[in-house]
Amino acid sequence: MITIFNYSPLWDTMKRKKITQYRLIQDGILDNKTLDRLKKNENITVVTLERICRALDCDISQVVKLEPDEEEGPV
Repeated sequence: MITIFNYSPLWDTMKRKKITQYRLIQDGILDNKTLDRLKKNENITVVTLERICRALDCDISQVVKLEPDEEEGPV
């Protein structure tokens, strides 16, 4: 079973809190490589998830959701 990471909640949370990608980079929360990984729904570290949650003052569910690979079935 393969799980797909979906970071669409992150973009919604950032928009709601009026925090830009640029600000996360400038504040040292993310680097360009990690931002690119997020945009491509690729894996990032748990430490990075924690930094994002702290910076946005939110729960992990407001950053990422897990979805099953449609070919593999439910998670």
